Amino acid sequence: MHALRHDILPPSGVEFATTLKLTPSTITGSSSQETLPRVLTNVVVARSNLLRIFEVWEQPPQISTHIEDERERRAHRWTEGGEGWVNMGSVKATAKKDHSMVLRFHFVREHTLHGTVTGMESVRIMSTYEDQLDRLLVSFKDAKIALLEWSDAAHDLVTVSIHTYERAPQMVSLDSPLFKTELRADPLSRCAALSLPKDAFAVLPFFQTQAELDVMEQEQNHARDVPYSPSFVLDLVNDVDERIRNVIDFVFLPGYTNPTVAALCQSEQTWAGRLKEYRDTARLYIFTLDLMSRNYPIITAVDNLPYDSVSLLPCATSLGGVIVLTSNSIIYVDQAARRVALPVNGWAARVSDIPMPPADKDLGLCLEGSRLVFVDEKTFFVIRKDGMMHPIEIILDGRTVSKLVLLPVIAQTTIPAVARLLTDDLLFVGSMVGPSVLMKTAREEVPLELPEQQTGAVTTISFSDSMDLDDDDDLYGGSQTATQATVGATPGTSATTKTRSVIHLSLCDSLPAYGPIADMTFSLAKNGERFVPELVAATGAGHLGGFTLFQRDLPTRTKRKLHVLGGARGIWSLPVRQSQRVNGLSYEKAMGPFSAEIDTIIISTDANPTPGVSRIATRTAKTDVAIPTRIPGTTIGAAPFFQRTTILHVMTNAIRVLEPDGNERQVIKDMDGSLPRAKIKSCSICDPFVLILREDESIGLFIGETERGKIRRKDMSPMGDKTSRYIAGCFFTDTIGLFDIEATETTPAAAHADKNTSTLQAAVAAGNKSQWLVLVRPQGVMEIWSLPKLTLVFSNTAISTLENILVDSCDPAALSLPQDPPRKPQDLDIDQILVAPLGETSLVPHLFVFSRSGNMAIYEAVPAPAPTEQADPPLPNPRTAFLKAKFHKVVSKTFEIQRVEETEKTVLAEHKRISRTFVPFMTSPNRECILAGVFFTGDRPCWIIATDKGGLRVVPSGHTVVHAFTACSLWESKGDFLLYSDEGPTLLEWAPEVQLDSCLPYRSVPRSRAYSNVVFEQSASLIVAASSLQARFASYDEDGNIIWEPDGNGVSFPYADCSTLELISPEHWVTMDGYEFASNESVNALTCVSLETTSTESGCKDFIAVGTTVNRGEDLAVKGATYIFEVVEVVSDPNWTPKRWYKLKLRVKDDAKGPVTAVCGINGYLVSSMGQKIFVRALDLDERLVGVAFLDVGVYVTSLRSMKNLLLIGDAVKSVWLVAFQEDPYKLVTLAKDVRKRHAATVDFFFAGGDLAIASEDEEGVLRLFAYDPSDPESRGGQHLLCHTEFHGHKECRSTIMIARRTKDEQLVPQAKLVSGFTDGSLSTLTPVDEAVFKRLQLLQGQLTRNVQHTAGLNPKAYRIVRNDAVSKPLSKCVLDGQLLGEFQVLGISRQNEITRQIGTERALVLHDWSSLIVPW
Repeated sequence: MHALRHDILPPSGVEFATTLKLTPSTITGSSSQETLPRVLTNVVVARSNLLRIFEVWEQPPQISTHIEDERERRAHRWTEGGEGWVNMGSVKATAKKDHSMVLRFHFVREHTLHGTVTGMESVRIMSTYEDQLDRLLVSFKDAKIALLEWSDAAHDLVTVSIHTYERAPQMVSLDSPLFKTELRADPLSRCAALSLPKDAFAVLPFFQTQAELDVMEQEQNHARDVPYSPSFVLDLVNDVDERIRNVIDFVFLPGYTNPTVAALCQSEQTWAGRLKEYRDTARLYIFTLDLMSRNYPIITAVDNLPYDSVSLLPCATSLGGVIVLTSNSIIYVDQAARRVALPVNGWAARVSDIPMPPADKDLGLCLEGSRLVFVDEKTFFVIRKDGMMHPIEIILDGRTVSKLVLLPVIAQTTIPAVARLLTDDLLFVGSMVGPSVLMKTAREEVPLELPEQQTGAVTTISFSDSMDLDDDDDLYGGSQTATQATVGATPGTSATTKTRSVIHLSLCDSLPAYGPIADMTFSLAKNGERFVPELVAATGAGHLGGFTLFQRDLPTRTKRKLHVLGGARGIWSLPVRQSQRVNGLSYEKAMGPFSAEIDTIIISTDANPTPGVSRIATRTAKTDVAIPTRIPGTTIGAAPFFQRTTILHVMTNAIRVLEPDGNERQVIKDMDGSLPRAKIKSCSICDPFVLILREDESIGLFIGETERGKIRRKDMSPMGDKTSRYIAGCFFTDTIGLFDIEATETTPAAAHADKNTSTLQAAVAAGNKSQWLVLVRPQGVMEIWSLPKLTLVFSNTAISTLENILVDSCDPAALSLPQDPPRKPQDLDIDQILVAPLGETSLVPHLFVFSRSGNMAIYEAVPAPAPTEQADPPLPNPRTAFLKAKFHKVVSKTFEIQRVEETEKTVLAEHKRISRTFVPFMTSPNRECILAGVFFTGDRPCWIIATDKGGLRVVPSGHTVVHAFTACSLWESKGDFLLYSDEGPTLLEWAPEVQLDSCLPYRSVPRSRAYSNVVFEQSASLIVAASSLQARFASYDEDGNIIWEPDGNGVSFPYADCSTLELISPEHWVTMDGYEFASNESVNALTCVSLETTSTESGCKDFIAVGTTVNRGEDLAVKGATYIFEVVEVVSDPNWTPKRWYKLKLRVKDDAKGPVTAVCGINGYLVSSMGQKIFVRALDLDERLVGVAFLDVGVYVTSLRSMKNLLLIGDAVKSVWLVAFQEDPYKLVTLAKDVRKRHAATVDFFFAGGDLAIASEDEEGVLRLFAYDPSDPESRGGQHLLCHTEFHGHKECRSTIMIARRTKDEQLVPQAKLVSGFTDGSLSTLTPVDEAVFKRLQLLQGQLTRNVQHTAGLNPKAYRIVRNDAVSKPLSKCVLDGQLLGEFQVLGISRQNEITRQIGTERALVLHDWSSLIVPW
């Protein structure tokens, strides 16, 4: 059986992070252009196989600029006294320029890699001195290091080199899969080291000077352009010291002449039960790497460090030494082997003999999972696993460290995975289980007002910037108030006034994330009027836990239906004002703040009845609409004109200027002398210009004259013959100044003529904005012309094949004269083109292209130097101006096109026609956020949105078809949209608090606790979830006497897992009822089962079944229990929401001698595991469970799945069993089992047509497909399950759901599709694939592996291979890799054709196969 494994959601969170100057914007960040934000640094973050690059921007607050713009706009008042006008607003604005800047993350690029990242570092190589940019070093799980740099030409990361150590003798050992490689780099970039198994380092030296390179060249024939010398493997035991075994952590130390490593190791391993024999077994060795002579002398060796030492933190050069973090203390070790310890609880003195001061009696901290980071030379933060931040001050006595001082908690932040200081005052804390935060630290000296004995530095935290948070406020609620804490002693310098040093911490920004998926279930949600499936995932950990709700389409809410409007052929919502005339000029009447943006009229048009009808609607006093004006004929386009005082209305044969009340001011019939021209098929309007495109591919250009209030034809002679043909075109207004032109010396006037326009009307219209015209000629040439003088500034021929980068070809204007006979439309013809801004806090122009064959591509405009050399030989009429920009492809997507035959030009065909157009919009879903996006209408309509932290996303709207769309603020809401879909004209808005920074739109429901299991109860449409909590644990003996109690300061009971059951309404997310288990009882399994009962007419009812573990300490055997709950409706209080109220009613509690690890239902019976047994039981009289059958199985049952009377059993050691349940007589029969020892974390039935497979995943992420085939001789008559496929996913799966996949040729039983949730927060699907499609895609997969450059030079095929010594060839044939196949869609069309031609198939067929397989659900 064949399948496709495809990730529908990338990993979430941050595991590794580094800061560096990677992109050129960080070097040119302090540019003179004040409009652009300043780029401080790059932050590169990674989680699992996802690498993301961000810039940290310093910019003025968005809200205040909006208010200032409004103030300036109102201050531009024209006065009639002859003095012109005075801008009073700008004077005030410059006086108040000193507002605090805000710091923001801004997304640059992301890459899904064919390898799991295990470390990242910033390095500087010799070419850094030329371009001032750092390089990125990334290490991978299979012992590889890739060196990457930023390429301006590709506007992306490119691979410099890849270094693999997977064939090193250390990696061949059997336990190497359990080892996690770690990467560290020397602070001066002289070398980098990767830890390998068997206590070895792979060392990669870098050249830093020309002298080093010359020496190397003399010794061996070394290529000159290679930035590194040959790497080598350093065996610590043989090459450095035989006592360096079991390395725990290692770091490079700053301030040494040669690269110097501090390695923390444990040559004699021990644990808590052996501390009487072996304690303080950790050791620290500091040794230098002499890379030229390969000599490694040890500088310092420190023995007898606590056995629970976890990590190292290097200190600054002025201080020297390292900080050692242990579970119970923090130890500073200097170069002279002196140790200064700081205990944080009473256990430190009990597990270690190191001399240390007594712990504070109230102090009982746990440092497991903590992260350390220096904020200045003598202060570092300890961020504990619950997010609490403690400053620790290093106190010096002369030049030696005398003690460490722990200060009280100053803030609670996210649960840390990595903490990095980005710049001197910016701290980044990355988290794998929740949002990652950016904080600003500031130190200031304040006068001391305390008594002298309390002198010290103080840390304060202020969250005054919390208004700029997304929706993470609730995650940091505990520290919203400014708190102060004393930090070490700093006596003042002045004799008269003593000062203390204060650290201010303020939250700047955060990267949203939801963390690992523990369990998931589908529930019902309402999207507009339709019910849609919503995936409810239990995500996060600790205080960041809760639910994340995923939907396939962007969730919306219907506000009202507006059937009276019509609008099947187009809807336009326009802001038009009454005008007032001053000095012969019309401009809009000044209004109150923000009201100028509110729409006042809606124009809608329909094709039926012939020749069509157009309506102009306004809002009445109530919320209804009135239609005062109806016009026969179809509207092609409409927009406000003459500074929003009139409406420019384009119909199929005329261009009209209308007053705000709908009366006609001017009409220009589209005639050629007295002959009628071809119908107008589309138009673009950008005050004061109008462009029309006719059906015969000719165009017309008009310009508005503000003084007369009329429009006239514009001369198009610079663009060539007036009969030239064009297939698409649009205007674009650049508000951020990205479109800038460079003129050649020959005609300096021509290039800048459009900058300082002579006429007053153009000055009023343009303001500080530049206007441009984009046109596409039939032969596939895209040209950009500057307005109003029509100078060609950009030309490109690669747009029709959607190449990845579009640069200026420097060609003069192309010829596109009409052909005879008329040219027929081609597949690669551009059907729609649009340039529009996308973004959140910063708007970036994007180019949108849609071709007749159904290919959509979106390009981002990026600054680029103008081309320098002219073509050779010189062209007859060379270009005089060049646009300093290029276009870089961000998204590529394919749509199915249903072609109408050319002969079908009937009225019915016109009625059925679906128009696909790009409609730009601005929306404000909430007060803080303003988004610019584009909506794509048609039969697979979608929203195109770019966010600051997620980049560009194409999100389906969920409608079958959308004929017309417009953003509409007629009802004074900036978040409303009006669209004509298959449900008619509807006013809708986005659902609140939807996050759009991931591949699927999602909403977070923070609950301040994590959940281990979640299930949807169908009869009442409620969620039942088991929360995962911690409770104090005490050990008792068989007689119930307590064995141990805390007997000292800072010593307390340990924590153990416990659970509660919650009944939650998914409508309001309120907990209706719950059940609290014992404090040492935790939930293992939770499911909704249908059991036979006499209490209903049907004889069956849904119950909630729960399996638990009762933990009794290490001396007593573990027990468990099975619970059966019923969800019952109760009388609710009329004041409560929701109106219907439910409770959990405990029907049965059945104690077991072992843990109940899995439960499921089969034919009205309950199946549960207990230790090594499986029981099938019936519910008797709704009050007890009666056993009917049992089976001895493996060691620890991890999962149970049933289908009809078949049962799948997954075991932690004995892999997969297939069992049948028989009712007469009752018994369980083993049909087949996997005879190899494998861990099966989840098992599922997987079928399509007549084929059945069994899918299993293990804890390492290996997906296996088993077949039950008694006819195969290898199966021993069907007793053995045959493993046909192994596919490595490299991440642990916690939860799977089987859903139905319905195809066009619907059979009686739909196909099964598996949705899996992983510990890194990703979601993937396993979809059945037909054999013919599979063969095509498998050939394509081979081509892509060999012929496409993969990021970091990784091998996609090797990434999916599973090591299996029992077979001669890897079993990776039957599952396709969706991550690799997804790269095909991104390629340009010519490259796609080249690849598909080599495998004897067609590009369109492959894209059709691909798009039908990748639907999430």
